[in-house]
Amino acid sequence: MSITRLDVGTRMSSIVIHQGTVYLCGQVAKDKYQNITEQTTTMLEEVDSLLMQAGSSREHLLSATLYLKDMNDYDAMNAVWDAWVPKGHAPARACVQAAIVEPEYLVEVSIVAAVAV
Repeated sequence: MSITRLDVGTRMSSIVIHQGTVYLCGQVAKDKYQNITEQTTTMLEEVDSLLMQAGSSREHLLSATLYLKDMNDYDAMNAVWDAWVPKGHAPARACVQAAIVEPEYLVEVSIVAAVAV
């Protein structure tokens, strides 16, 4: 059994790949002081970068869990999300309200994807 871990830290790895499945650690915005639209946009840009590094892409999404600080941001976050997810490739998804480790962050996402063949 082979497990590949990329960008390994003390508490987590940014990417873990096992049996053709890519697991990304939680991703947040580049700038925690931006609004929900900008935070969602830059968070998903980081997801794109990590998926590419892992040999995957948004067309290979399997599952996404989104964490919103405030459900009042749901529609604005979804406007960015819906434009980002390729038509016909929507993953299984959950969205919950949660306290995020740094209170300035408005959104976080955890992604599971398949390795592109």
